Amino acid sequence: MNDRRIVLVGFMGCGKTSVAEALAHLLGCEMVDLDSFIIKREGRSPAEIIQQDGEAAFRDLESLALRDVLQDRSARIVALGGGTWTVPANRTLVALHECLSIWLDAPFEVCWDHISENREANRPLAPDRDTAKIRYRSRRADYALARERIVANPGESSEMIAKKILAQT
Repeated sequence: MNDRRIVLVGFMGCGKTSVAEALAHLLGCEMVDLDSFIIKREGRSPAEIIQQDGEAAFRDLESLALRDVLQDRSARIVALGGGTWTVPANRTLVALHECLSIWLDAPFEVCWDHISENREANRPLAPDRDTAKIRYRSRRADYALARERIVANPGESSEMIAKKILAQT
């Protein structure tokens, strides 16, 4: 994989952050979680920004954050937020920076289990199961635009998925 940067995309709760951490550990490199980067920079969580300013305002901040993360080049692994990849300009940014985009394709039930287990991580775009499932289905076509697709099966650890990424790419 040389020094090619990897961008992980997928639905909220699919494991992007934990897989990015495991992958960075295996490769001995830095990783950035875009949502954490935004929290540090803005002083508010994505949920707070969405609730206070609206989703469109959050997407604008998110795109600026992605641009800055990709320009910095210090992190080889970047975990995007669940909706980041759905914005065409963000996909273009990833392509322009010659990153390998990988879709972590987890079944909805796995994602929902993670979302519902972690209810303190307020998710205004998935307030209930039905809304989350509709959003999950609507985003799959965008996620499928990633260069690679890695199926994240129920019961697989983040380390197992990271090893699968290394084996398949």
